[in-house]
Amino acid sequence: MGGLAIIRDGGMLIRDGKIELVGLSDEIEKKSRGAEIVDACGRVVLPGFVDAHTHLVFAGNRLDDFERRARGESYEQISKAAGGIWSTVEKTRAASEHDLLVEAKKRADWFLRCGTTTIEAKSGYGLTLEDELTILRVMRSLNKQSSLEIVPTFLGAHAVPRGMDTDEYIGLMIDQMLPHIAREKLAAFCDVFCERGYFDVEQSRKILTAARKLGLRLRIHADQLSNLGGAKLAAELKAATADHLEKTDEQGIAAMKSAGVQPVLLPGSVYALGSSGYPRAREMIEAGLAVVLATDFNPGSSPTASMPMILSLACTQMKMSPPEAVTAATINAAHSLNRGNKVGSLEPGKLANFSVFDCADYRELAYWFGIPQMHSVYVRGERVTGA
Repeated sequence: MGGLAIIRDGGMLIRDGKIELVGLSDEIEKKSRGAEIVDACGRVVLPGFVDAHTHLVFAGNRLDDFERRARGESYEQISKAAGGIWSTVEKTRAASEHDLLVEAKKRADWFLRCGTTTIEAKSGYGLTLEDELTILRVMRSLNKQSSLEIVPTFLGAHAVPRGMDTDEYIGLMIDQMLPHIAREKLAAFCDVFCERGYFDVEQSRKILTAARKLGLRLRIHADQLSNLGGAKLAAELKAATADHLEKTDEQGIAAMKSAGVQPVLLPGSVYALGSSGYPRAREMIEAGLAVVLATDFNPGSSPTASMPMILSLACTQMKMSPPEAVTAATINAAHSLNRGNKVGSLEPGKLANFSVFDCADYRELAYWFGIPQMHSVYVRGERVTGA
């Protein structure tokens, strides 16, 4: 993770939306007579960021939660007082599909303006068959209307709806939601919030096993608030990723390593919740895990679409090196979404998804935090935002 293949004074030849050649600028220019030349003028060119954990589609905000947290209330206290996930569920259910699409489209532009060209996006703010389907259909529509590529994940197991017991809701997900989603091909992955007060290990195993039988790949919200064993469950089920991992210990790290599970670390949520309990990134990297960084963009615990801010948190709070952070936000993240052969690095044959930053050294992205350094963003070789 610590070795970036940097080409100084480099260039690319792009044809039909894909990268055809990569090398020194002078060499590329000789092989591309008649091509349009875009001079980056000494700026940094990076693969478009791949954000492998977001909650893109929802209505409203959680400003009240934000203020209560600033006054000292915990995530659990706010949730019990009708805040948290449930408050967003109510607002999302009340919104029309059109309104959800308009809001999601605006947020997709936020990601693009931060240099992100691919995201994973989860449902989970509907918690009924129709509302979850609506959220996933919004993602499908947005994929056709935005330059941002969206990889959809079904997260019906985000919380238990009011008026239902957990087993009843699990039955609804397994008997109705998952088969319908699989038939319509609305999601590539299934995720579960494996946590006390939400879905325990056995319940999570039941949901994820049913999803896998229907052809969905697996992701798990694991060990965020307590070391419940989510990382070990991810290893047992050979999930693609285990996400959060703030409370994961050395046994969970070893289990993920043995099963090839990628840890997705979300320092933005630790920061936004006012915590200091960041995941053990250094131990994971030293164990040989292909660590991923993501924003966890959501209205409650990580309201940011800025991957440069996440790079800064990774370097300052989790002691990841700048090259490790860039690797975790590009090629490692792409592989976690089964997109490593298409995006995540600037190589011949891959999509020409890249960002140009107003700096001379890529380390400046994490160093100058909170300052916009974006110059322009390209998707499939076409400029979609910037100068």
